[in-house]
Amino acid sequence: MSYRLTFLGSGTSHGVPSIGCKCETCLSKDPKDKRLRSSILLERDDKNIIIDTGPEFRIQCLRADINHLEAVLYTHTHADHLNGIDDLRSFTNKNVSLPLYGNEKTIVEIKQRFSYIQLGTVNGTTIPNLTLNVLKPYQKVDISGFDITPLIIDHGWLKIYGYKIFNSAYLTDCNNIPDETYKYLKNLDLLILDALQHHPHKTHYTLEQAIEVAKKIGAKKTYFTHIAHGIKNDRDSKLLPKNMELSYDTLSIELEE
Repeated sequence: MSYRLTFLGSGTSHGVPSIGCKCETCLSKDPKDKRLRSSILLERDDKNIIIDTGPEFRIQCLRADINHLEAVLYTHTHADHLNGIDDLRSFTNKNVSLPLYGNEKTIVEIKQRFSYIQLGTVNGTTIPNLTLNVLKPYQKVDISGFDITPLIIDHGWLKIYGYKIFNSAYLTDCNNIPDETYKYLKNLDLLILDALQHHPHKTHYTLEQAIEVAKKIGAKKTYFTHIAHGIKNDRDSKLLPKNMELSYDTLSIELEE
């Protein structure tokens, strides 16, 4: 059976263009250089799963015509991956609760930062009706028909989650992959990997580092994501090996399980 993966956003925490910036990329007319914050949509058998709800989540849902969700997975709680959580109320009501998944730190922090979501239905208000679930690393689970395995990756000093979905892997926001995680990345059909910019960063791979990691993993196809304005699509695509590409917003890929 097949499923579809769509990039709702492929940009870094600032988005592209960045506010106030007049660089070549931010002034580009190429739609592939317009990047909302990173998120993907997974579709299978009329079931929809989102990974991360950034600040433009509402806009992304409207653009992709998403009218129902079965679950949301979170990689971590940085604002560019979480702060659209309130817009999940469009997919819930007092009788329908939407399950959210993440590591223990993520679930605890969601409860702290968005404590009102635990209040239940309040007359005269629309509060998202959400069920919070902790996923254990490296333990495969079935979520709405998707085989999901949470994978630990290093985002600087933070241990966050990437996800293996069937035979694909989504590894955004990382500057190191632990040895244990590499064991789950063999013979992938698709790898989606963080590649922030050209110059070094303390918590993200550079494009050059990401290329070397992608070569080590050896997936049939690799797309880079979480891209900042230092990378320009048409210019930097020429630097990539033939089985690697820069992702872009609205890119949609059909995959086999």
